[in-house]
Amino acid sequence: MIKELDSVVLVSDVPEHGLKSGDIGTVVMIHGGEKGFEIEFVALDGETIAVATLPAGKVRPVRHGEIPHARRVANA
Repeated sequence: MIKELDSVVLVSDVPEHGLKSGDIGTVVMIHGGEKGFEIEFVALDGETIAVATLPAGKVRPVRHGEIPHARRVANA
């Protein structure tokens, strides 16, 4: 179950926002009983890169033992 303020991982690219599979975001709103989510993606320096409304199938919860990875965002 994904809740507000949970970290989630993209499972596929979202090119219109410059996001790639594996990027991590924070759920800021849940739509339709987990049918979709408003997710904020933030750079490590705190700059918001994107706020995207995505269907549940585009994200998954963070799993135990995963480690984040840094990459430069083209539109940052």
